[in-house]
Amino acid sequence: MIKKTACVIMAAAALLVSCTSHPDYDATGIFEATTVTISAETAGKILTLTPFEGDSVIAGTPIALIDTSMLALQRMQILTEQQATTASAPDIDAQAADLRSQISHQKSEVERQQRLLADGATTRKQFDDAQAQLRTLTDRLQGLLSSLGKSRNSITDNAAALHYRREQVEDQISKSTIISPLTGTVLVRYAEPGEYATPGKPLLKMADLDHIYLRSYFTAEQLAHLRIGQKVTVVADFGGDERFDYPGEITFIAQESEFTPKSIQTPDTRANLVYAVKIAVKNDGRLKLGQYGEVRL
Repeated sequence: MIKKTACVIMAAAALLVSCTSHPDYDATGIFEATTVTISAETAGKILTLTPFEGDSVIAGTPIALIDTSMLALQRMQILTEQQATTASAPDIDAQAADLRSQISHQKSEVERQQRLLADGATTRKQFDDAQAQLRTLTDRLQGLLSSLGKSRNSITDNAAALHYRREQVEDQISKSTIISPLTGTVLVRYAEPGEYATPGKPLLKMADLDHIYLRSYFTAEQLAHLRIGQKVTVVADFGGDERFDYPGEITFIAQESEFTPKSIQTPDTRANLVYAVKIAVKNDGRLKLGQYGEVRL
């Protein structure tokens, strides 16, 4: 009787070992999603922040507005300075018109003195004086044009700098309206209307829960049977007898091994080094982030 009992116990133990060493899954993992933290890009009071936790948001939808009254005043001030600076630019043609007229008259005088000199009706000195006067006027014109040109270039540069400053302020104003970068679900709401936002302050955390993935770990021996694009079966465990199969596709295989996370099981409990694998799964609304799942190759 003792021998028979011992045999039964040994058979049960052997069966248990057999079941433990050959589970009905190839790996386990946790469902995850790529999350995006949306932050403020400008400083100011938060006027509106419409989505709440659990709300679905479509990409391109305005989700928050930060007060832009100070930025609008800055833009107005810069625009006024830009207009005043542009208006102060010298009118080169108008300011040089008198000298050009004098030069034209003096050229005629030089030509007249040259004819008189040829006829012997004037002296060489009078002709030389006329030429000297023409040179003086020409030098004055060149100096004036150079001075006015430098002044206009300086004013143009200042106006351009003001233009760039205005564009920066307008860019900040446009960024004060925060647009959703993706279609997804709000996971966490970090701020409320009335609070003061600063550049980089998180407002919302979102994720596309329709397309999630199971992060699981495989041993080096299993890795030989895996490839990108491979179709697998993902089993989601909802507790009790509720288990649902989902088609999955391997989208990522790590190139370097790492130590097995404590929360992850592999068929070979002796395997310390494993490779992370991402398996994309289409969510039907039942799968939740952090939920455990199994993989069958």
